[in-house]
Amino acid sequence: MRTTFLPFSPPYISREEIDEVVDTLSSNWITTGPKTKIFESEFAEFLGAESALALNSCTAGLHLALVVSGVGSGDEVITTPMTFCSTVNVIEHVGACPVLVDVEPDTLNISPHLIESVITPRTRAILPVHYTGHPCKMDAIMTIAKEHRLFIIEDAAHALPAQFKGQMIGSIGDLTAFSFYATKNITTAEGGMLTGNQELIEKARGLSLHGMNRDAWKRYDRGGSWYYEVEYPGFKYNMTDIQASIGLQQLKKLDRFQQRRSEIVSRYNDAFSECPYFEIPVEQTYVKHSWHLYVLRLNLETLKINRDQFIEELKDMNIGTSVHFIPIHRHSYYRKKYGFKQEDFPVADSNFLRMLSLPLYPKMSDQDIEDVIEAVLDVAEKYKR
Repeated sequence: MRTTFLPFSPPYISREEIDEVVDTLSSNWITTGPKTKIFESEFAEFLGAESALALNSCTAGLHLALVVSGVGSGDEVITTPMTFCSTVNVIEHVGACPVLVDVEPDTLNISPHLIESVITPRTRAILPVHYTGHPCKMDAIMTIAKEHRLFIIEDAAHALPAQFKGQMIGSIGDLTAFSFYATKNITTAEGGMLTGNQELIEKARGLSLHGMNRDAWKRYDRGGSWYYEVEYPGFKYNMTDIQASIGLQQLKKLDRFQQRRSEIVSRYNDAFSECPYFEIPVEQTYVKHSWHLYVLRLNLETLKINRDQFIEELKDMNIGTSVHFIPIHRHSYYRKKYGFKQEDFPVADSNFLRMLSLPLYPKMSDQDIEDVIEAVLDVAEKYKR
């Protein structure tokens, strides 16, 4: 057993990120400015996206996407219960109503055939979440959206650099929001990016900084003008050049990070795929998985303990884990407001009870990987029926 605790998902920050931040701190500009613009440009180019806007979170990106798409009071937005609360919170923020539909049993992504069954005259948008980094069935979702004239706003917090049928996530729907939170495939500590339609991105750009028509860099840089106007009561969602400095170096390393993630996933799959105690995650042939998370599902009928107890056993063996996610319909606010019941979403709910996320990050050593595998197998063997 390990003698030190293995954390679930620490960031991978190296000398290059530190030097880039120091360079920014030594310059005359530390808030939204030249490095943020470079980061936006390089990110958009990497994805093949029309345009990109750097923000302080993925949540900000989702909120702005709804606002610039015209989603508001009385509208409905279709999304999944198998997501973090921010996906649905932003729907509430614009005064719209979240409409949840269940997920597919293999990927745990939103089920396209259920989407069509809940569309009403009030439906304005579909908000698919690429759960764990496995892309949703975007061709089917796009077809539904086109037929009913709906916006597609993708939650790609997990999905960098995922692909659907050879096309990068971030270059498919109308707008796509990414996360650079500390645990994500690349990080800026906190931060996010909104990609997609250039006209909508430019609308979001103004809204992201108080609704002003000229940002600080344009006002205070040489040749800039002090004058600006507020064209809309906007928000404070901008990314700083300090954050963008980290992002620029992280983006350069993304391919290497992904190679290591894939190696870890392969080791996990080899260890767990033939065990009757587990269901391993899938990767459909038509996608490239970003492997943000490795969600192992317990076959509880083969074990004497439940998921929560399994996690505690691993913690006692110095292995950190997590659960992604507590489904939306189980949270008190949404349960009370909309009357959601667990039986309304049987696939999401039953899978939640048996899932745990194992450590998966580029700086895991080979010994770390073996420690996780050994601990998981030991717990299963100890408590098998």
